[in-house]
Amino acid sequence: MAYSVLVVDDEVVIRARLKGYFEKEGYRVVEAADGEQMWYEFNRQHIDLIMLDINLPGVDGLSLTRELRSRSHVGIILVSGRDESIDKIVGLEMGADDYVTKPFELRELLVRVKNLLWRISLVKQAEQALVQELSQPDDLISFEGYQLELNSRKLRQGEELIKLTKAEFELLTVFVLHPQQVLSRERLMQQTSHRNQDVNDRTIDVIIRRLRNKLHAELFVTVHGEGYLFAAKVDD
Repeated sequence: MAYSVLVVDDEVVIRARLKGYFEKEGYRVVEAADGEQMWYEFNRQHIDLIMLDINLPGVDGLSLTRELRSRSHVGIILVSGRDESIDKIVGLEMGADDYVTKPFELRELLVRVKNLLWRISLVKQAEQALVQELSQPDDLISFEGYQLELNSRKLRQGEELIKLTKAEFELLTVFVLHPQQVLSRERLMQQTSHRNQDVNDRTIDVIIRRLRNKLHAELFVTVHGEGYLFAAKVDD
């Protein structure tokens, strides 16, 4: 079954160019010119990945990214006419998976799309394997007064429910399964839905900063030049 890609761009020529190229590569391509059309197409059919232009009329691409991520785990590649690092950082913080700058090579974009979809499938497989491997009732992992429920994707501290984004949950799960081990940014990147290939970006740092704000900060130890270590004692 072909992957479904939603191209959101107010430039007709760009949409036509992307639609023609990706359909030749075997993808099903849906078009939208703005946020309103995007939501219409997104809500009426299954979409695997969205190519989303930042500079749209009405609601901009960054705001749409944030709302998409709050509702869905769909893959998101942001497209911008500006090569600004701040746009990239903000876009990734909003929940985008990758970022490309116009003008882009279609072949490079195709590779990014393939890599993103491949990593999405790996994460789904890893989540399924994780649930199967855990033998504790309700797939509960306890550490330092916290309880992580893998099936329901919930984190609790006593009676308090701590809300986590999908990326935060994934990263915390990796840490609790590898306590007292130094994990590189590249390894962490490979096991989460933030699938950007550039290991020099600050994606992992941003997620860990958010986890430190939500949990005891000292649980996440920075090992300079190597990565991060989860210092908690995890109950088997």
